Amino acid sequence: MSKVIVITGAGVGLGRALARRFAKDGEFVVLLGRTLSKVEAAAQEIGDRAMALHCDVASPDSVRAAFAAIARRHATIDVLINNAAIFEPFQIVDATDEQILNTLATNLGGPMLCARSAIPLMKRDGHIINVSSESVDMPFAHLSVYQSSKAGLERFSASLYRELDPSGIRVTSVRAGSMYEEGKSWDVDPQAAMAFAKATMAAGINLPEKPLSQFTSVTGIFRALIDLPADLHAVTIGLHGRKP
Repeated sequence: MSKVIVITGAGVGLGRALARRFAKDGEFVVLLGRTLSKVEAAAQEIGDRAMALHCDVASPDSVRAAFAAIARRHATIDVLINNAAIFEPFQIVDATDEQILNTLATNLGGPMLCARSAIPLMKRDGHIINVSSESVDMPFAHLSVYQSSKAGLERFSASLYRELDPSGIRVTSVRAGSMYEEGKSWDVDPQAAMAFAKATMAAGINLPEKPLSQFTSVTGIFRALIDLPADLHAVTIGLHGRKP
């Protein structure tokens, strides 16, 4: 029987790649995104096994509205993948209010809000997957807020796992490495990007030489997680790019 898989941040990158993969596998995917035109374009490409909805995961009202729309079409949700995130390098001393609060609200508050709305629609063997980042344990520069938000997400995942385990709903944190896809560009201020690369190099990370994985490669791990036998569970896994 086909699963209903809800993916946040599904208009581009990993979220879109996951939606494509799962729909090809015969699942029904719900693509949530802050920019409706992006998720609609992805859903149109995928076909009748996809549904696109506007959802700003940082907004409680937007999340409630999106999941109410999902519930009108699907009685249950099998999988929620909290993938939406803001990745923007900056130093705290220079950060605007919006940069700090939007990053925290999207990367940490968003998964909490989406989980709250999804859990009532889940049955036993439902699965919540939170996408974290390898940067949590690496000396990246200019990412203190992003790293803190992802570390908080991992703490939330561990706590939510214990909270939901009696009901049979799985919770997994996937610490993902750097990924890319053909044609994708990094939408960030060029000066901020240069400062980030220079400071990260000084911290011992050579970005041009750092191995990357493709989004399409990573989708197989999510497939395996969702297909785990009933007597197995992965609470946390880590993924890193490697040179073939």
